[in-house]
Amino acid sequence: MTRKRVLIMGAAGRDFHNFNVFFRGREEYLIVAFTATQIPHITGRMYPPSLAGGLYPDGIPILGEDKLEEIVVREKIDLVVFAYSDVPYADVMHKSSRAIAAGADFLLLGAHSTWIASKKPVISVCATRTGSGKSQTTRRICEVLESMGKTFAVVRHPMPYGDLAKQAVQRFATAADLDKHECTIEEREEYEPHIDRGWVVYAGVDYGAILEQAEAEADVVIWDGGNNDLPFYKPDVNIVVVDPHRPEHQTTSHPGEANLRMAGVVVINKVDTASKENVEELVRIVGEVNPAATIIKAESPVSVDSPDLIKGKRVLVIEDGPTLTHGNMSYGAGIVAAKKHGAAECIDPRPFAVGEIKQTLEKFRHLTDLVPAMGYGEGQTRDLEETIGASGADAVVNGTPADLTKVININLPIARVSYELREIGTPDIESIVTDFMQRRGLAIESS
Repeated sequence: MTRKRVLIMGAAGRDFHNFNVFFRGREEYLIVAFTATQIPHITGRMYPPSLAGGLYPDGIPILGEDKLEEIVVREKIDLVVFAYSDVPYADVMHKSSRAIAAGADFLLLGAHSTWIASKKPVISVCATRTGSGKSQTTRRICEVLESMGKTFAVVRHPMPYGDLAKQAVQRFATAADLDKHECTIEEREEYEPHIDRGWVVYAGVDYGAILEQAEAEADVVIWDGGNNDLPFYKPDVNIVVVDPHRPEHQTTSHPGEANLRMAGVVVINKVDTASKENVEELVRIVGEVNPAATIIKAESPVSVDSPDLIKGKRVLVIEDGPTLTHGNMSYGAGIVAAKKHGAAECIDPRPFAVGEIKQTLEKFRHLTDLVPAMGYGEGQTRDLEETIGASGADAVVNGTPADLTKVININLPIARVSYELREIGTPDIESIVTDFMQRRGLAIESS
């Protein structure tokens, strides 16, 4: 049998999942390599034999996407599989054209070919764009389930930036687990808010093995998506979050529109900070694209632990990195908080930024009065620390969900920003979850 030679384009997440679920163990395919983009320091690594399976005793190399045409020609690639998220449609088709012109076919795998069915009920939280507000929506679901007396496990979209073999299955229940697994700032942003509330989070690389462990300790599995990716698990309740600050983005990026079309429930988030016109436009778009979806409107009110550190001060605002880069937002909760509490100035970091922080600001030119918390590795973390130290700010406004002081030294006063989901009227998350639990015959304990 002649094996079809395959190249998987990815960003250390969806690409590995597609391999594990669709390609691993199938002799008709030969995965020649993965390519890497978006995430720094992935290129040059190997997908390890322990995860790749018996057909790949030496593992699978991870190469740079910038060499796509060269790899297709040199390796006689038959099929290029696109497998990462939050990419504008034009960019996806440019990449397909590069693959086709070099001599390969081009494939997008859908949700039904790549999700895993669970023995337990699954509530999925996805989005149409990075930074729409999945995290606070997931936390709201956890609050509701906890009030019902149900156990649950949050399974987070992958962020495997270290030793992939060691990261195959990760369980986070305490702050010590974050240090044990050498979590990056981006990982801490997602895991810390759950851990602080006593909730268990799973993540890693092999989401079949992860699901087995999560099912063993939970009544309900919550899929906490990343970027605007499709769910890895087959959802019983499919919740998709949309952002009225970017109403025109709902049908312009892959696979965000697919999420919107598949949604059973659409949460229009941030209505407290968006214009009435944008919210109305988003309602119209959702109704046109997915008229069967239930719409929930919600706010994400921003709070600050030390507003006195902001008022009248020159502040350096640090924001969640992926929201600004992958999501193309020009601000986040930190800027909202700084303006709300009367900062005299949000400092432009570009004159004093160093290393990879400087490179990020040069690449994403829409970022002018804040610092993205790019902490994918030790080098970036040190560059972030040095950039903060050189700012001359009166205080730092930390708009990320992570406690940065656990990772870097900040010798300035810090005002921490937080935000939670608050639904407006009905339907709301509680009514959606309650209705689902009752339909599944799952008893609800009184809180």
